[in-house]
Amino acid sequence: MKQGTTFVGIDAHKKDLFVAMLVGSGTAPVTWQLTNEPTAVRRLVRKLEREAPGPVQVFYEAGPCGYALQRQMTTGRVTCEVIAPSLMPRKPGERVKTNRRDARKLVELGRAGLLTVVQPPTPADEAVRDLARARDDAREDLQRCRHRLGKLLLRRGLHYAGRNWTRTHRRWMDGLTWTHAAERAVVEDYLLAIDHTEARLVELDARLAELAAQEPYREPVGWLRCFRGIDTLTAMVILAELHDFQRFGSARALMAFLGLVPSEDSSGEKHRRGRITKMGNALVRRILVEASWHYQHRPGVGGALAARRAGQPARVIAIADKAQQRLCRRFRRLTAEHKPAPKVAVAVARELTGFLWAALQRPTVA
Repeated sequence: MKQGTTFVGIDAHKKDLFVAMLVGSGTAPVTWQLTNEPTAVRRLVRKLEREAPGPVQVFYEAGPCGYALQRQMTTGRVTCEVIAPSLMPRKPGERVKTNRRDARKLVELGRAGLLTVVQPPTPADEAVRDLARARDDAREDLQRCRHRLGKLLLRRGLHYAGRNWTRTHRRWMDGLTWTHAAERAVVEDYLLAIDHTEARLVELDARLAELAAQEPYREPVGWLRCFRGIDTLTAMVILAELHDFQRFGSARALMAFLGLVPSEDSSGEKHRRGRITKMGNALVRRILVEASWHYQHRPGVGGALAARRAGQPARVIAIADKAQQRLCRRFRRLTAEHKPAPKVAVAVARELTGFLWAALQRPTVA
């Protein structure tokens, strides 16, 4: 630690910022409060640059305020880092929590080097990530709208013999007659909500597909589409959420980031492993588990997968083929051992993560 470095911890909230500052090896942090507005943040940066004898290191926890504060505070002399709150050290006996205490704790742990830094996305990466999340929100909204109408039909004793939410199913629903005007109004409202949400989903899918054909997503999307169970939308969600695969030094690091590794509580000679940690990005973890169900079928390359692989590097195709062989064997072996199917899918998703990491590593030029 450099003696001239000034450390600043910020407990950030929607309206206020609680600041604690330690200069060099000082023991008593100076604390104050200011409003969370761009003008006030600029004044804070000028104050730090004016009063600090050397470089300034700022820390604040990741949260609903996003990365706006980090971008506003980063200058030539001020380095602002976003901290993973779930990985902060905590004292078991600590029972008092206030904003000022949180700020002081941040600055003290930051000076001691005990904080885990989150790598923020660029504004362009964040925009694509928000688009991918908006698409997932629309998917959830459509599911809710369909459930509402489906449960209403169930309460009326109306059952459709075929597959739900197809064109034939929709024609069947449109042909139903309702005795009461109130019933008819409710059904029409539900159908209108479904139509509106489906239109949103189609539009968002088109926007993501358009971005997938452009740089810097065109090449990695093509690589990911070589794998069974992964097409354009799934590939875009993975790339948008993780935004920089090179920051994961190993496949195990990526697995841990996605919460796909087992939890462990070992002490002395006792070793206990439990369920997966479920830490990190839940959206990517969910879609990888969904993709892993495709590997219960025997390995093969159908017409759609062959079309997706056309023109892709032989290195990536070889990794995807190896993934098919290994993951299918693992899926069937675990199933034969009578493991629960969801656990099998999660285990396969963990190994699939390793193959995706290997495929997205750019080959080094000798």
